[in-house]
Amino acid sequence: MNWRNVCLGITAMALVACGSDEEETAVATGVEEQPATGQVDIWRFGLEEIEGSVQYEYGERFAELVSEKTDGEVEVRLFPYGQLGGLTDIYDQVQSGAIELAFGSGFLGGTVPESQLFSLNFVLTEDELKNAELLNDPDFLKNPAFVEAFNERSLQPLAIVPEGWQVWTANKAIRTPADFEGTSIRVMDNSLLRETYSAYGANPTTMEYGELFSGLQLGQLDGNIQPVFAHQEMDFYQVQDYMIFANQAQFIATFMANQEWYNNLSDEHKNVIEETATELVPYIHDVQTRLNTERLDIITENSDIELIYLTPEERQAFRELSLPVRDTFVEMVGERGQPLLDALLEQVGEGAQEGDTTDTGAASDEYPEGENPEGMPSAEPGTEPADMDEAA
Repeated sequence: MNWRNVCLGITAMALVACGSDEEETAVATGVEEQPATGQVDIWRFGLEEIEGSVQYEYGERFAELVSEKTDGEVEVRLFPYGQLGGLTDIYDQVQSGAIELAFGSGFLGGTVPESQLFSLNFVLTEDELKNAELLNDPDFLKNPAFVEAFNERSLQPLAIVPEGWQVWTANKAIRTPADFEGTSIRVMDNSLLRETYSAYGANPTTMEYGELFSGLQLGQLDGNIQPVFAHQEMDFYQVQDYMIFANQAQFIATFMANQEWYNNLSDEHKNVIEETATELVPYIHDVQTRLNTERLDIITENSDIELIYLTPEERQAFRELSLPVRDTFVEMVGERGQPLLDALLEQVGEGAQEGDTTDTGAASDEYPEGENPEGMPSAEPGTEPADMDEAA
């Protein structure tokens, strides 16, 4: 353990402790004394998002179910974004064992390069529930190449959580790669995302999540990529003029644990985690669908932002540019790259054919005219709805 991780561990302990000597002792040992039930294990769970988010609702329900399944022997404590530092601080702390559990999404690519697989565009199906089920199928979740990639970084993957479609925002309408030309768009610290948006003609720029609003407000950035709920809860939409729905990728987080901690758990507690994570697959799909739909309503009611839904033809132009990035992923990751890509493509029913550069969408892009995925407000494909009245 290096000195940086030691310091991070001390920081995490200080954040968890509530002030008394007894509580500080409980944090240091991971155990808290309760008169009625004896000793209670404390599992600390670092989130990349704030309260009210998809990750927070996942964490809350996970904590409830774990407590029920262990008869109160385990308490899961949540630490929303900001309480443990930035995103990379969260990853460092779960790697070092300062916290036991954490979420990792796009920024995790800097720590676990193989996780950038989820950043590939136009790979998953258009059925969000099906995607969640496929990604959490043991054939993929327990694929040796996937598990080993995390284990090498002192992590254990537990579940994969899609949080909704990644939606572009910008201060100009974007319907074609040419429209992206010269646009400075924020991407997470993920080399594959930089490759993807460079292929689209944009100027991908990395910025910490907590600095993003001011970056957009001050004109340091022209655009942003987030699921709808994040655009709303962080007020990003207030400083952007357009939301563009291309359904190119979902925002995906990996629920993970410190590997050493996980390996030392009893079989009973490992089973509790696996059972709970399995139960949460349909639950969190319903949560993210509800949150994203509700938050889009809030956005449209409280701003005059214009919504654009790309047509299948418009999406195809971006898909074609995204295909070579698959090869980039394989080259970037190394020996695990091709097996992981093949495993994912097999899961979505696409299969992996060497040199295949044909239309490889896993599901049809067509949807009835005037209808949009996941119950989002309708607009004629490729058009902008009429300006909406600004809420008082």
